[in-house]
Amino acid sequence: MSTAPWRDPALPAAARVDDLLSRMTLQEKTAQLYGVWVGAATDGDGVAPHQQAMNSDYDWEELITLGLGQLTRSFGTAPVDPALGAQALALAQRRIAEAGRFGIPAVAHEECLAGFTAWGATAYPVPLAWGATFDPALVEEMAARIGHDMRSVGVHQGLAPVLDVVRDPRWGRVEETIGEDPYLVGTIGTAYVRGLQSAGVVATLKHFAGYASSAGARNLAPVRAGTREFADITLPPFEMALREGGARSVMAAYTETDGVPASADPGLLTGLLREEWGFTGTVVADYFAIDFLQTLHRVAAGPADSAGLALEAGIDVELPTVKCYGNDLVAAVRSGKVPEALVDRAARRVLLQKCELGLLDEDWDRRAPDAAAGPVDLDSPANRAVARRLAEESVVLLANPGGVLPLAPDTRIAVVGPRAADALAMLGCYSFPSHVGTLHPEVETGIEIPTLLDALRAELPDAKVTFTEGCEVSGDCVSGFGEAVARASEAEVCVAVLGDRSGLFGRGTSGEGCDVADLELPGVQGELLDALVATGVPVVLVLLTGRPYALGRWDGRLGAAVQAFFPGEEGGPAVAGVLSGRVNPSGRLPVSVPRGPGGQPWTYLQPPLGLAGEVSSLDPTPLYAFGHGGSYTTFAWEDFGGFGDNGDSGTGNDVIEVGTDGWYDLSLTVRNTGGREGADVVQLYLHDPVASVTRPDVRLVGYQRVHLAPGEAKRVTFRFHADLSAFTDRSGRRIVEPGALELRLGGSAADVRHTARLELTGAVREPGPGRRLRCEASVSAAE
Repeated sequence: MSTAPWRDPALPAAARVDDLLSRMTLQEKTAQLYGVWVGAATDGDGVAPHQQAMNSDYDWEELITLGLGQLTRSFGTAPVDPALGAQALALAQRRIAEAGRFGIPAVAHEECLAGFTAWGATAYPVPLAWGATFDPALVEEMAARIGHDMRSVGVHQGLAPVLDVVRDPRWGRVEETIGEDPYLVGTIGTAYVRGLQSAGVVATLKHFAGYASSAGARNLAPVRAGTREFADITLPPFEMALREGGARSVMAAYTETDGVPASADPGLLTGLLREEWGFTGTVVADYFAIDFLQTLHRVAAGPADSAGLALEAGIDVELPTVKCYGNDLVAAVRSGKVPEALVDRAARRVLLQKCELGLLDEDWDRRAPDAAAGPVDLDSPANRAVARRLAEESVVLLANPGGVLPLAPDTRIAVVGPRAADALAMLGCYSFPSHVGTLHPEVETGIEIPTLLDALRAELPDAKVTFTEGCEVSGDCVSGFGEAVARASEAEVCVAVLGDRSGLFGRGTSGEGCDVADLELPGVQGELLDALVATGVPVVLVLLTGRPYALGRWDGRLGAAVQAFFPGEEGGPAVAGVLSGRVNPSGRLPVSVPRGPGGQPWTYLQPPLGLAGEVSSLDPTPLYAFGHGGSYTTFAWEDFGGFGDNGDSGTGNDVIEVGTDGWYDLSLTVRNTGGREGADVVQLYLHDPVASVTRPDVRLVGYQRVHLAPGEAKRVTFRFHADLSAFTDRSGRRIVEPGALELRLGGSAADVRHTARLELTGAVREPGPGRRLRCEASVSAAE
């Protein structure tokens, strides 16, 4: 047994790492700064389009004699049985430890955006569906299950959650986001971090920062965000997930803002992230991003320049494989071009994280998963139960004007549409069957994914259900319209199941690299819907999508409309349950649904000039606002009132004075006045009538999901602190400004039901890095 101080678990981690670094050569230190993607294709046909650029000059056996920082995607590169994958990963780790002087294994990382991206693992709803639940506790429970499954097979780090705030819904990666509001993204994302890390898996916040603000909604395009948009919309979810969730890793964004790539921005990755926010974990590169400094951004002349810029900015780990942090970096350090202190700084952070994970301990191998313990179940009944609950809570009832839903149990139903009978219609682009499985059509999906058609037939066994596709997801063929109209005309109700095909880099209508020019339904699906509506038979539109689509063309013409954002492997039964009435819908929109397909970008976070007005003939008002969602029961909001920290109370037109460091509690009773149980979501919005810079007309600052039996009532209370009104002023300071405020309780951003008027008093205040980020909400029994 080694007696070196760095092996002693009784010593502080910093002392152990300092001792270890003092013993390492330059090459051994740089070896801790990169990953290796073993088995990834380099012929251009792999998961990512730049895999063919991976450097193949490194021999695996020779490489690992120096040690290794990370192992890239042992499970998410190709279909592999989980038990065999765990065994192979364990063998690789032992080989790495045996080959190096210090016996240190690598950190194994994987994608886990909608579940562990591994063959046979549970495919949960996508993050946009998490946002639709407005249920952080359930998201945390899901993340804990994902983390447990990853650790059970030897994975240490997950590349999630995505905390990008939607700024233009045409962007292909909208499905990976939680929504268009930073408070919703921050609270749901923080819950995911807590859950994942509770299982011992490092959560990685991405993409830091501004990725979703790319110009023209093009993936990886330049970002044109201003200082205040960046500070007040882009950054808050990351700050919350770090401060409240304790996230241990951050991934730098591909994009550049105002000419500076994030991967080469020390002001962002060091000044803000570490010096201002106090982050002490690791910063990892998005795949190939360090090399992109040379090849795409053209701010570096070669790999050594790229490495120097990235290290100086604060990127500790090059992913997915060694390209710039290998021999070129070693040569640049030896020539004096790159200071060795930058290598030491990054290596220290990596080794501190390995120490936290137990990978510096002598007995790391004995505490690793036992690959010989038997079969590995990554899709347990408990996982599927959580996936089902998430899917059910995420389904949004957009409209039901004629009461067509729930469907009668013995009715004649024509199911029409290209998404009804395809299991992949339920999955986002980072679910394994979509992300990798489509490249291996000879391999079974590994999990059971009921289609909506099959689920609806099981849900309504006495109904007469017919089916025809009508058209494909994309393309312009209308030859199936005739049969679709015929089937609809024979039925009492038509269920039109339309939407997206998720994929990567142009292989889908939604997903990474699948950006769109407008928000028309893909292909000829809109024309198919027109033809179905023209039959006069009530049409229930079911959307299975990764982004919102413009629906104003059918406003008032549909029997009902239901939105599901890629609801995962249990999405079919969940949506079918909503259609049958077994499930009372309770999802709320995490993104606005536009009326028209153009006029983008637009989200609800607009100052007055971004709203409808006489100065423009273009009205951007959405058809369905952020936070909108219906139910099969009804709710009454009663007994609204509030009081401040000075004891003042009031409702309605009363103006309550609150200090710029004060708080105000506001409460109401929510009563289920219908005949069945259901959940309502009470939303708290802030309106700032006059400020020193323009502010969004309203923005979310709190919410609470409330489940009620018929006739039951509960009291919901929000504690609003003045810190939640803070914004970035003209000088770049974050301030709380005295003056009038309105707190609006509503069923959506456009559905205001109660208003509290406040007057913030006192001097302008800078709340500082410890400011309150969350509006605490509580639920109690109604009196």
